[in-house]
Amino acid sequence: MFQRVNRLAIDLPQVEYGDANAASAVQELLGGKFGEMSTLNNYMYQSFNFRGKKKLKPFYDLVASITAEEFGHVELVATTINLLSKDTTFSGNPNLAPMMNAKNMRNTQSFIASAQTSLPVDSMGKPWNGEYVFSSGNLVLDLLHNFFLECGARTHKMRVYEMTDHPTAREMIGYLLVRGGTHVVAYAKAIEMATGLDVTKMLPIPSLDNHVFDHARKYEDRGYGNVLFTWNYVGDYQDINKIWKGPHPWTNAPLIVEEGMPKGAKMPDLDELPEEFAPGIGPEEFQMIAKRLMSNI
Repeated sequence: MFQRVNRLAIDLPQVEYGDANAASAVQELLGGKFGEMSTLNNYMYQSFNFRGKKKLKPFYDLVASITAEEFGHVELVATTINLLSKDTTFSGNPNLAPMMNAKNMRNTQSFIASAQTSLPVDSMGKPWNGEYVFSSGNLVLDLLHNFFLECGARTHKMRVYEMTDHPTAREMIGYLLVRGGTHVVAYAKAIEMATGLDVTKMLPIPSLDNHVFDHARKYEDRGYGNVLFTWNYVGDYQDINKIWKGPHPWTNAPLIVEEGMPKGAKMPDLDELPEEFAPGIGPEEFQMIAKRLMSNI
């Protein structure tokens, strides 16, 4: 089972302007082949389907705990997309065409289908596909795939970072560059534990040095690249410490397993968009809803 907490992984800056075309690019990090929808579902189904959980518990614990973190990453990227859509349209009489600016945006579907919010699609509007999920049942093969998937995801994040200078997008990407790099190392260490092979020497791509990215450097300095969380408070997944141990292969900092989850940050509250009829609850409807809610107390 999973427990939901109404917190966001990090505090995202909510600036006074958006960038709808940047939101379109960030969609790749959500619903693209190497996006967070893929990392989540790959690890989730591998954890569901894992054979020999007791015999190979450290490996199961690793995949299962990273699965839980990926739920938060999906939420973080989706929230970033939602915040990037700010102020693209305006409230007004529908005959004034208050959404006229949407015609010039790359992803018009987000204005028509989802009221300027995220969808499980890539940067070109192509839906995320379940065929992106790889769950072979072979432990080493799945771990190798996960290592490759994280490397691909990191490459895409680096490229989208260079496509936009919007503070909200860069803050999110900076954080995920650090956490994604952590997962690269985690799967590399798992492969080495299972096979004796150091895949980071065979495939040292892409570079895992995050200090070149301004919005990633602070998370590295805070040690976010050295810790894995169990996302559990009763010791169910603590055996990841049999894999996640010793010094970090690049920074030489000690690797740490923390029980539970990070503190997180306050969840943003998206503004109403009357021109999108979203949420479609006006003052009169709200008063009636409040009365109905109070009547059941």
